[in-house]
Amino acid sequence: MTLPLVTIVDDEPEIRRVLTDALEEAGFRTQSFARAREFEAALKRVTPDVCLVDLSLPDTDGLALVHRLALEQGAAVIIISGRAQVQDRVTGLELGADDYITKPFDPAEVVARIRARLRPPRAQVAQSEVARFNGWTAYFDRYVLVDDSGAELPFSHAEGEVLRLFLESPKRLISRAQMQETLGGAAGDSFDRAMDVRISRLRTKLGEDPKNPRLIKTIYGAGYIFLGDVEWQ
Repeated sequence: MTLPLVTIVDDEPEIRRVLTDALEEAGFRTQSFARAREFEAALKRVTPDVCLVDLSLPDTDGLALVHRLALEQGAAVIIISGRAQVQDRVTGLELGADDYITKPFDPAEVVARIRARLRPPRAQVAQSEVARFNGWTAYFDRYVLVDDSGAELPFSHAEGEVLRLFLESPKRLISRAQMQETLGGAAGDSFDRAMDVRISRLRTKLGEDPKNPRLIKTIYGAGYIFLGDVEWQ
C-alpha cells in the first residue's frame, strides 16, 4: 500500500525540516519545496494527496497558488501561514483551501489536520463519481458542475467535500457537528466559518438566491438541508 504523499511549500528551511520530520514519523511520504515554481514543476510528475502551502512565497503569491491547486488538482490544500488575521483566513478559504493553520504551530496538530483530510469515506457513502440533481451534473472525478446547456463550472476540492455530503444525504438535516465529524477539522469558529464560506460559494455556483435558496436551506440553530432530487450514476 502506497503511503500518502504530502508536499510542503515554504521558503523557511526550519519549517520544512520540522514538518518533514513530523510527517515522516507519522507514516507519510513527503516532498518539500522552497519555491512555487519548483513545486509546480514537480506536479507534472506526481500528484500529492495533501499540499501544505505558505502564503509568503518569494516567487509567487501564495493565495494565487492555493487557488490554482484548488481548481486544478485533486489534492487537499492546507494553508500554513504567519498571517493570523481573520480576513486572511476568509480569503484563503474562499479561494478553495480546505484548512488554515497559523504559525507558530504544533506539528502534532498539523499531522492531525492532515489525517482528518485523508479520513476514508463512510462505508455507506456511494462510490459513484457522478451525481445528477435539479438540472445539474456533478463530476467529482473532474471537479466540475455541468448545467443543462453543457456549460462547465469548476469547483474546488473543499467545495466538493461539502457538495458530496449534501448529495449523499438529500432532504435530511445535516448538523454542524455531523459536518465536522465527517469532513474533519477542529470544531469551533474556524470550522464554522470555513463551512459558511464553502456553502456560500456552492450556492453562488448553483445560481441560488442568497436570501431564498431553493437547494441548500439553512435551518438556523440546527444545520442544513439539501432539498434537491439526487440520482447517482
